[in-house]
Amino acid sequence: MNNRTTRDFIQLLYQTHKAEWEATPSNQQAIVWLSDLIEFLFPDNHLNRLSTYEGRLKKNQIDLENILLSYLDPAATDIEKAVNDFYDTLETIYNNLREDAAKICEKDPAATSVHEVIVSYPGFYAIAVYRIANRLTQLHIPILPRILSEHAHGKTGVDIHPGAVIGVPFMIDHGTGIVIGATSIIGKNVCIYQGVTLGASQVNKELSAVKRHPTVEDNVTIYARSTILGGNTVIGHDSIIGGSVFLAKSVEPWSNVFNTHQLRIDVKPQPADLTPVKF
Repeated sequence: MNNRTTRDFIQLLYQTHKAEWEATPSNQQAIVWLSDLIEFLFPDNHLNRLSTYEGRLKKNQIDLENILLSYLDPAATDIEKAVNDFYDTLETIYNNLREDAAKICEKDPAATSVHEVIVSYPGFYAIAVYRIANRLTQLHIPILPRILSEHAHGKTGVDIHPGAVIGVPFMIDHGTGIVIGATSIIGKNVCIYQGVTLGASQVNKELSAVKRHPTVEDNVTIYARSTILGGNTVIGHDSIIGGSVFLAKSVEPWSNVFNTHQLRIDVKPQPADLTPVKF
């Protein structure tokens, strides 16, 4: 590029980025706010004074308000009300997450305590971020919920759209590779294992306002690497979906759905002159 062309290109980049910056919250500030909020709800060290809790919560509220003010038009969005409405439901979010953690501990033989689940399980972290991002989505806050959910996606391998509706309690075991689409509806006491997809049967921008993802009713377990597609697909309550199942149609309550592909194992004859290896 010659100097004039370079200047024109830089000017174009600046104007384009300036418009995008003004309409988008800072990823870094959003993730810091999220981390501080989770640390407030589930601190990893002893907070020995009530005023410490109060101070942390007040700072977190101010940080959220500043984030929203950085990219939303106060004339179009009542930011103060949105912030107050979010923190008014924080106790409910916390109680729901305690139920989620207790259910994971109850169902996972490897879990030794609810506290272990809270501080170390990636599935629980993904659920925690989802419940926070989902509440912001309910308050019609744009962009920020997706930044939070994609942060959790990158950290845990669990991709939960903040618009999904998920009951309490909810259990994710292991978690890596799980995808839960935007219009998914999941009932209470549902357990999902790694690699499960609740997806759309077709990807079409014109269907953005249509329910595209499945409904999973109460008390359902979906084992690893199963794929369930379609907005009209309903997994009836108290069903079990086995591993590596592909479903694009509904199943009745109390169903057991398993992949019937049979595994064959042949043991080769051992050579007569082969000396067994001792361990």
